[in-house]
Amino acid sequence: MRKSKKNIGSNLAQIDAHVIQPEEYDEIPELTEEWFEQADLYYGGKLIRRGRPRKAVRKAALNMRVDADILAAFRATGRGWQTRINEALKEWVARHPNS
Repeated sequence: MRKSKKNIGSNLAQIDAHVIQPEEYDEIPELTEEWFEQADLYYGGKLIRRGRPRKAVRKAALNMRVDADILAAFRATGRGWQTRINEALKEWVARHPNS
């Protein structure tokens, strides 16, 4: 332990002496059945993820270099531009099956 303690700028003795008032309990959420349904679920020590299930065919992440004007054109179309690049590549592969 260090010789000198750093002043953290709070009075911990005053905090320890504080008695919680009934109205302060309103800040604490009530533990209802609905609350527990949304809680994390562990099975054998492993977190069971909630939310959207994984797709059967997952996409692979990659780093790819393309011309700046191509990238700018897709980005200019707004949100979902990466999905549109994927669709354009799928379309090309469908038209050129032996390439």
